[in-house]
Amino acid sequence: MGGSSSVNGMIYSRGHTRDYDEWENMGAKGWSFDEVLPYFKKSECSDRGASHWHGDSGPMQVSRILNDDPFVQPNREAANELGYPVVDDFESGSHEGFGLPDLTVGGGYRSNTSRAFLRPAQDRANLTIVTGAHVTRLLFERKRVTGVEYRRRGKLEKVFCEDETILCGGAYGTPQLLMLSGVGPADHLREHNIGIVTDLPGVGSGLQDHPLVPMTFRSRYPLRVRRETRIDQIVASALRWFFTGKGFLSTQPLSSVAYYKSSPALNRPDLEYVLIPTNLAARVWCPGLRKPSEDLLSVYNILLRPESRGTVRLKSSNPDVSPAIKFNLLEADHDVELLRHAINWTRELMSTQSMASLVGDESMPGDAVNSQEKLTEYIRSSVVTAQHPACTCRMGVDALSVVDPKLRVHGLEGLRVADASVMPTLIGGHTNATSVMIGERAADLIRN
Repeated sequence: MGGSSSVNGMIYSRGHTRDYDEWENMGAKGWSFDEVLPYFKKSECSDRGASHWHGDSGPMQVSRILNDDPFVQPNREAANELGYPVVDDFESGSHEGFGLPDLTVGGGYRSNTSRAFLRPAQDRANLTIVTGAHVTRLLFERKRVTGVEYRRRGKLEKVFCEDETILCGGAYGTPQLLMLSGVGPADHLREHNIGIVTDLPGVGSGLQDHPLVPMTFRSRYPLRVRRETRIDQIVASALRWFFTGKGFLSTQPLSSVAYYKSSPALNRPDLEYVLIPTNLAARVWCPGLRKPSEDLLSVYNILLRPESRGTVRLKSSNPDVSPAIKFNLLEADHDVELLRHAINWTRELMSTQSMASLVGDESMPGDAVNSQEKLTEYIRSSVVTAQHPACTCRMGVDALSVVDPKLRVHGLEGLRVADASVMPTLIGGHTNATSVMIGERAADLIRN
């Protein structure tokens, strides 16, 4: 339970304030930043305390990174060398520059949505939690959704609702379920012999995710993670965490995050840099039995506003068959151009006086990958996503939108969607906090 918030990187990020104003300009009336800020604050219990930007009494614990990693300060000094500001709080209207993000962590524990929201409510008389259930389709009376059918322990069961059904299946699960139920692009549904309830061509279209291209650099000094993952140290850290909620295992190994613009003419950052002070292949090691991994610094170069768009489509009318997810990453040449820029920007950062004394050779892709052609080849061969899928049932009023600004599915009664699929466009940040905000706002819309 808790969905992606149970396995994500725990970074609390809202994106840029202009992202939500753009939503409203795209037809999502009522979703400007000023209008959604109260819902961010409502969900949050920030260790920064209550302010214009933060809440301190919400269910979800949010805390600053307590990090004395040796690469933190040099990154900030490098920011000054390159003319970027150092930001204490990315969620206080200052989204451009270098800093460390807050985490959805409280007392050393991951504050996922299950722990924060569901656990305190699990004993309510009006709540039934059914696990091990796979929803197979929506149930209808004409154009009204009356409930869902699901398979559990090999048996089909149904649950009916008197008022509304709310889908929270995420950017993949929600469009798949809608299409299995006859709600989606008519031609595609006919291909799978699914009866059409409502022709909504936007279902499963417009998939967006943040393309990510990694780099690694050798460290001139032994990294802390090598010491902390030695078998005796990891046992000691586990005991410390268990009894105090503190120490190495209570936080994220992050040295720096930066949001920056590829061009000064832009009104908000379009690229993100993440420095992780460890080899991503690092593992617990034991002298004489298993060697430690090589000391490498890992960098994520992330494109925040990709032009490429993908799709989610059915492979089969069988609900147990996963959908066909096609990202079309780097379909737009502009996306490749920006990632080339990001690699060169990272190289410039690592060559600053502040970083050069700590950072050694570039091991991936390596100094030899320096021409436009070689960089493009490397980008296309190494690109992955930041695992922030969104926009497959987007909110709006145009022909390709799926839900209206009150999250009601066009053409149907008694059905809303409340997850990342409704985002009109991808935000310039990590998507967990925004998904929680959508849930908070949905609750108010339903009550009203």
